[in-house]
Amino acid sequence: MELKRVVVTGLGALTPIGNSVSEYWDSLANGVSGSDWITCFDAEKFKTRFACELKNFDSKDYFDRKELRKLDRYAQLGLISTEQAIKDAAIDLEKINHNRVGVIFGSGIGGLKTFLDEASSFARGDGTPRISPFFIPKMIADIAAGHISMKYQFRGPNFGIVSACATSTNTIIDATTYIQLGKADMFVTGGAEASINEIGIGGFNSMMALSTNNDEYKSASRPFDGTRDGFVMGEGAGTLILEELEHAKNRGAKIYAEVAGYGMSADAYHLTAPHPDGLGATLVMRNALEDAGLKPEDIGYINVHGTATPLGDLSEARAIINVFGEHAYKMNISATKSMTGHLLGAAGAVESIAALMALIKGIIPPTINLKNIDPQLDQNLNLTPNKAEKKEVNFVLSNTFGFGGHNASVIYKKYVE
Repeated sequence: MELKRVVVTGLGALTPIGNSVSEYWDSLANGVSGSDWITCFDAEKFKTRFACELKNFDSKDYFDRKELRKLDRYAQLGLISTEQAIKDAAIDLEKINHNRVGVIFGSGIGGLKTFLDEASSFARGDGTPRISPFFIPKMIADIAAGHISMKYQFRGPNFGIVSACATSTNTIIDATTYIQLGKADMFVTGGAEASINEIGIGGFNSMMALSTNNDEYKSASRPFDGTRDGFVMGEGAGTLILEELEHAKNRGAKIYAEVAGYGMSADAYHLTAPHPDGLGATLVMRNALEDAGLKPEDIGYINVHGTATPLGDLSEARAIINVFGEHAYKMNISATKSMTGHLLGAAGAVESIAALMALIKGIIPPTINLKNIDPQLDQNLNLTPNKAEKKEVNFVLSNTFGFGGHNASVIYKKYVE
């Protein structure tokens, strides 16, 4: 069968460097760091005392007390970014067929703060279970998708995806496939994460995954730098509205770009470490190029996973050279986690938005905090260090890789009728 074309018609973002897509993009283009001291709990005794928290944000500005009782912070963030995206897409809720609109929205961890609060309350008590009736539905990682569908009465396919840091790229991939097959006209896709709390920071600290560079906290997220020592935790949400092309045209929607193709793979190697030769990362990018019907030289920019972990950055760089050969030195590469920190399950959506804006604006966001490229890396790669670069590109690739060896990549192209 002939697959239907899928386009992006709406964007929403809530990030550590901006509470809207426009604020987020301005900060990306200007190389703004979102890292600062942790304010949501007393981190004095933790190895890491900094993170990329949301700024100038208060949930009470968006939800009343009754709603907040039912919503973990991650779901709150997902609902806010989705409202932005629906407004941006100019969707007339009175005119669309709600049975043909789906929601695939994920989180790498889900309601971690809710779990911590309820478990702590029980541990402080006398052993009598006094558990909130909202505990389970607040905690589970699929519930943001449920809340979105209920709020807007979207009755198409509805579920959450959990694939660690690849989560929201997988939501985009699944939604694209359903639309290509004619199973729906439109999807709300993306992810949200809110794991900056005692157990989130403590857990990643115990794995030695987080940077502990408290002395240089503003610049601690430094992908590909020889002094990197781990990722910086971020929080936030990103939402993309995906739509079947003719449906979008018929309602007069603005079209940001087209989904050209995607890839998925598994490292099948280790719980948390990437394959040292980048085998899974190599496979996922090749799969994406094949699905899009593209040659390696067609890609102008890669928004890499680039977490600033010692092993991860090396593995991804090797994979890029494996896939792109000589073209790897001609295209732009950048790691926007250097500015946002790592949003875990929300990373794929938030970074897809960065890649899309680069495609639309003709500006490649930089990898900031990159002073001394790791000597183990190929020094000829254009990692777009420290300053944005003006460059018109026709195809962009976004990579996300998750614990468990989950790899997902998506390619966007300039929309041409």
